[in-house]
Amino acid sequence: MKQIRLEQLADGIFAIVMTILVFEIRVPEYIGVISEQTLIASLVAIYPLLLSYLLSFSLLFTYWRSHHLIASVLAKNIDTQFSNLSGIFFFLVALVPFSSHFLGKFIYYKTAIIFFAINIILIGISLFVMRRYAIKSNTIENTPFTKKENEHANMHILFPVGSSIVAIFVSFFSPSFAIFLFTIAILFNLSKNGTRYIFFLIDIFRKKEIPNN
Repeated sequence: MKQIRLEQLADGIFAIVMTILVFEIRVPEYIGVISEQTLIASLVAIYPLLLSYLLSFSLLFTYWRSHHLIASVLAKNIDTQFSNLSGIFFFLVALVPFSSHFLGKFIYYKTAIIFFAINIILIGISLFVMRRYAIKSNTIENTPFTKKENEHANMHILFPVGSSIVAIFVSFFSPSFAIFLFTIAILFNLSKNGTRYIFFLIDIFRKKEIPNN
């Protein structure tokens, strides 16, 4: 399979999935004359759906970007196994509209939070496996990269996974804080310097572990 075909499929799937997200947000319908207060109250009522849309759309954008960087920038060619791994990734991505709407409808219930978190975790793991396969495969040629670049790329993929795992445990005590963790994970991936701050802290501990001569 040519890379351009996989890239076109990825663009098509993400475009459809990201568009479907907004279809779940319905404009309230009223009969007769309504007041401004009623309209404001209706927007407040659908706040959970708007929040889940914002989280999911932003997250899908970062995953689309990551898949592009792996399939079209890191890998100079692809093979059947890489295509299969991409298929699993797309399958999980296509589930996001459901898990997102489920979260929006029941945002303060741990079941909805856990389901959404598991969806994010599986997407992240599938993307990480795809990247590892592209690097380790004997049939795929890669664009040269440094150890630092590889660490930062993996951090972008795995940080939302780690945040989602923590969110699952936190949801048993504070659903609101679990949603906050999802938000932090997305802001981290959207931030240009997110991984730089994380590795600044990691490097501090690394230096402490180096024995003094």
